[in-house]
Amino acid sequence: MASPREDLPMEEEEHRPPLTRALLHRSATNNTSQVAMVGSNPCPIESLDYEMIENDLFDQNWRTRAKADQVRYVVLKWTFCFAIGILTSIVGFVINLAVENVAGFKHAAVSALMESSSSYWTSFWLFAGSNLVLLLFASSITAFVSPAAGGSGIPEVKAYLNGVDAPNIFSLRTLAVKIVGNIAAVSSSLHVGKAGPMVHTGACIAAIFGQGGSRKYGLTCRWLRYFKNDRDRRDLVTIGAGAGVAAAFRAPVGGVLFALESLSSWWRSALIWRSFFTTAVVAVILRLFIELCGTGRCGMFGQGGLIMYDVSTMFDDLMTYHLKDIPTVILIGVTGALLGGLYNFLMMKVLRVYNMINERGGVHKLLLAATVSILTSCCVFGLPWLAPCRPCPTTGLPSSPNGTCHALNRFRQFHCPPGHYNDLASLFLNINDDAIRNLYSTGTNDVYHPGSMITFFVASYTLGVLSYGVVAPSGLFVPIILTGATYGRLVAMLLGGHSGLDHGLVAILGSASFLGGTLRMTVSVCVIILELTNNLLLLPLVMLVLLISKTVADSFNSSIYDLILLLKGLPHLDGHAEPYMRQLTVGDVVAGPLRSFNGVEKVGNIMHTLRTTGHHAFPVVDEPPFSPASVLYGLVLRAHLLVLLKKREFLTAPERYPKEYVARRFQAEDFDKRGSGKQDTIGDVELSPEEMDMYLDLHPFTNTSPYTVVETMSLAKALVLFREVGLRHLLVVPKACDRSPVVGILTRHDFMPEHILGLHPVLLGSRWKRLRWQKGAVAKYFRSLLVWLANSG
Repeated sequence: MASPREDLPMEEEEHRPPLTRALLHRSATNNTSQVAMVGSNPCPIESLDYEMIENDLFDQNWRTRAKADQVRYVVLKWTFCFAIGILTSIVGFVINLAVENVAGFKHAAVSALMESSSSYWTSFWLFAGSNLVLLLFASSITAFVSPAAGGSGIPEVKAYLNGVDAPNIFSLRTLAVKIVGNIAAVSSSLHVGKAGPMVHTGACIAAIFGQGGSRKYGLTCRWLRYFKNDRDRRDLVTIGAGAGVAAAFRAPVGGVLFALESLSSWWRSALIWRSFFTTAVVAVILRLFIELCGTGRCGMFGQGGLIMYDVSTMFDDLMTYHLKDIPTVILIGVTGALLGGLYNFLMMKVLRVYNMINERGGVHKLLLAATVSILTSCCVFGLPWLAPCRPCPTTGLPSSPNGTCHALNRFRQFHCPPGHYNDLASLFLNINDDAIRNLYSTGTNDVYHPGSMITFFVASYTLGVLSYGVVAPSGLFVPIILTGATYGRLVAMLLGGHSGLDHGLVAILGSASFLGGTLRMTVSVCVIILELTNNLLLLPLVMLVLLISKTVADSFNSSIYDLILLLKGLPHLDGHAEPYMRQLTVGDVVAGPLRSFNGVEKVGNIMHTLRTTGHHAFPVVDEPPFSPASVLYGLVLRAHLLVLLKKREFLTAPERYPKEYVARRFQAEDFDKRGSGKQDTIGDVELSPEEMDMYLDLHPFTNTSPYTVVETMSLAKALVLFREVGLRHLLVVPKACDRSPVVGILTRHDFMPEHILGLHPVLLGSRWKRLRWQKGAVAKYFRSLLVWLANSG
């Protein structure tokens, strides 16, 4: 796994000597690994290739495509978008329906037991035991069935859309475990959410459509072969991820913007159009399900389901604000940034400890899950005993016909007498969605005690940090919204009469600021908040608080998803080039030795090279008599070589194939990219000694127009080309013509800071840094401030 990057103190940057070419000495080895944490297990990873291959075989394939083939391709893309929207919305509804009923039944049983017999210990053991069973079930199927389903899945989706593939991240088994495991984990009262797993779920559904069918199960069609390439699969996964957000929050526009702002590395207008169509389908289908459940056919899933914190229908006069409230909004934004930066810092520390525990095996994973479950149950059931009983409110929340205040699971009686409620139990002993509705409700300024808010905030903040690393499908989005809403109400309580804002409104702003401080997203979070609350009056305040929280939090660390990407070792290429890359050329980092093939190569040489290397592409160099001089013909892929070896269309002499022979014996479909994580291996090829002495003509199967850069190009410029085009291999050619026609090949790992700084350790002092507070800088600032104050006195 790639080692994490750490910023150096500012003093080292100030005293760094000028860099000269003579100082660029290369280290002996490259320690960059191609293994990363995927879900909860370390897995081998490889890059995706979005480059268009141009050679005789594929050119002939495109020329033979009729107008009908092009129409089918376009129709299939829109059909897939429609199907992805329908399936993602169904899965989102099923997850919400299951969580509401499982968790609702558990809470109802505990409440009934407490009200009937006053046997509180029996109620606790029922509550804690059911939580433990649910979480151990979720952890067991994740650890032993599909480890790739662990966590939220957003870092893996983001890495995939950046060009990093890993085994089983979008398999059917991962999809099933993600759905069932997330239902069990959220229902177990663990402080996790459904939004992140829904993003991964939508991406899985879309990726399955992009597999081009299944030969194993006879689910294949000639039309589906159009999608057997990384480019179309990338687009489908992007669309599916946006649909997952739309299904999680009923936020179709927010889903499109989330995929654009947070996940995708490549975007174009046609993709926005199809993604918007898919999320619109999700919104319509979810609306149909809500109307169906409004008749009471969905058990405990009814008016409160499918996350919609509608605050626009009641007390519209309470949603107003004035210019004098801007300082309060600024305070909330700064507070959210500080809390978000600390949250990310603590999360990384906890995840490193959890990774060390999980690496010891499945038993330790279950023990960790059991420990966190018991701790959570003790907090959730024990802390409400610290809160006093309060009379049921007469405004702000709907009441049931019998006069109590427990309609829609808003309030919990817990140990209180009839007509009273426990405000802490109303937050702890509800699913997160209902707790957020409570906090967002307007006209409820006197419903919660300040002490209860402090207790719930500390517990929610702590449990959010401790819960995410458990081996189970779990998300961060909803717990962050809940924690932010809690501290938003707390700020409103502390300000008292100094702020005229309603506490429910301040809770919404608190959620926005904490989301900006942790996730570091602005546009998509703003739209999602507006779609969740169904109130456009909040737009200016939400925009302001998000801009402040993100700007301040960026001074401390990166977003939580970027930090998790780094911790997992996923080689994500950022959109910017660090300044030290401009001081290097591609020739300074290209690694050897280079393996290449002749245009007509001996089969034995190909077999030996494939067995002794793990490279996925090889330059093809023509030598006399096939060219007057040594010249680079192109690049041939390892996967294509394996197909050629399996077909055994060998030559007895070193000569080229007749043109008609290639068109007759080979088809472009033979070289289609297999599904994600699936690939042939050289161990599958068995050849006789006679075949090893025969030859293969590589010319018809070689990409004759690979992207190339001259060896004197700056590494920063090459990075921009590599990332923007979506390459897997970038050929480096010499400046002079009297050398070998190719110097080497650049891959994704050659642009990783760990690799570059391993080759050139002298650059450690010149690494790019964000404007962030460092411990040395803070101490230096306060020393200077104290000296200035002393001199002024």
